[in-house]
Amino acid sequence: MFALSLIEHNLPIPPRLQHLPLMKAISGELEKLFLDKVIQKLGLCISVHDIRSAEGGIVLPGEGSSTYKVVFRLIMFRPFVGEVLIGKVEKCDDKGLQLTLGFFNDIYVPEHLLRKPCKYQKVSKDEGVWIWDYEGDELTIEKNEEIRFRVYSVKYPTIPIEQEKDEKPFAPMEITISFQMVWVFLLGGLNTDVHLASFLGS
Repeated sequence: MFALSLIEHNLPIPPRLQHLPLMKAISGELEKLFLDKVIQKLGLCISVHDIRSAEGGIVLPGEGSSTYKVVFRLIMFRPFVGEVLIGKVEKCDDKGLQLTLGFFNDIYVPEHLLRKPCKYQKVSKDEGVWIWDYEGDELTIEKNEEIRFRVYSVKYPTIPIEQEKDEKPFAPMEITISFQMVWVFLLGGLNTDVHLASFLGS
């Protein structure tokens, strides 16, 4: 789920920070630049792990900042296809489910990847529940349900030039899961004696 990525970057340090120890100033600027940002193909930056080197300190013409060539490592959230994660249902609508890990919310189960047979039941204007029919027993998947799931795909969409008004906000990283690959519901959300291994298709 987490990985270390080695990166080289030309980093300007503004004059207001030049009274600080160099590594402290560099660390702060790296966090401002990368923390909570998605880097294409690398994932979501969780933290600056360490700084391997900083060279230069060149002041370019017309600038007051000194620029360093910095080599550093970032801790990235980058799940791989097939990895098992635990999350909660953030949203249920007629298009499918949206899950959250707490620090990352762009995890989706589109309707066509839900376990069949299932149906959607609306309970309010914007919310509802998905109901899976397991041999005559109806198992409800609803908001705040905690589930263990397997990653189906990880995508880094291209930034759109323009976006329709009713479209969901752009997400630079999206994880899709399939309920054909879900392993098990964690206890607490379901009051049933059904053996959920059958739900898994295992």
